[in-house]
Amino acid sequence: MSNELLIGVLGLQGDIEENIKATTEALREMNLKGKVISVRYPEEIMKIDGLIIPGGESTVMGLLISLKDELLHAITRMIQRGLPIMGACAGMIVLAKKSYDKVIGDKKQLLLGILDIEIERNSFGRQHDSFESDLEISGINDSYKGIFIRAPSVISVGPNVQILSKFGGKIVAVRQENIIGTSFHPELSGDYRMHRLFIELVTNWKKESFQQ
Repeated sequence: MSNELLIGVLGLQGDIEENIKATTEALREMNLKGKVISVRYPEEIMKIDGLIIPGGESTVMGLLISLKDELLHAITRMIQRGLPIMGACAGMIVLAKKSYDKVIGDKKQLLLGILDIEIERNSFGRQHDSFESDLEISGINDSYKGIFIRAPSVISVGPNVQILSKFGGKIVAVRQENIIGTSFHPELSGDYRMHRLFIELVTNWKKESFQQ
C-alpha cells in the first residue's frame, strides 16, 4: 500500500479548482503525502481514496452523472466499499435521499441517495442568497467561518446521521460514517479544517481497507 493519498474532486461542474487547492493545502498542513485530482471517468473513480463532490448546481450535476452510466456505476461501487465522500452545498444535495425546493416542493432530480437526510434547497431565502457566519462544528476547535451561497439546509436526518453544526436552528453540517455533508462552502473560507476532518476519514479508511 502506498502511503500517498489520492483524493478526487468530481470534475463535472462547480468549485473544482477551489476544492483541489483547499484539499492540497489541508494535506500540507497535516504533513501528509497526497495528490488531489479532478476525476470524471470510471477508471479514475476506482483508484481514489476519497471523493469530494463540489458546490455548484445540483440539478446540472445530477443530470451529468445520469448521462454517464459507467460513471454512476463506478461511484456506486466505491460507495458500497465505504469510500469517504464530502459534499458541499450542491454536493450535499446530490448525496441526499430527498430534496425539496422551498417554493415548488419535491425536486425531480437525480440523487445518489446515500446520505440519509432530506434537504431543503435555497433554505435561507432570497435576502440571504450569500452570507458568512461563524459556526460551531463538532470535531473542530474554535469557531469556523461558514460561507453560504444560496445554501440548502437539512430538514431531517436518519438514525445513523450525526449533526455536526446548526445555524439559526437549521442543520448545516452532518456526518454519516465516512460521508460528510455541509450547506456551506469550506473550499472558499481559507480555513482548511473541514478538509482536514475529511482527510482523517480518508486516512483511516485506507488503513482499514489495507488490513482487510
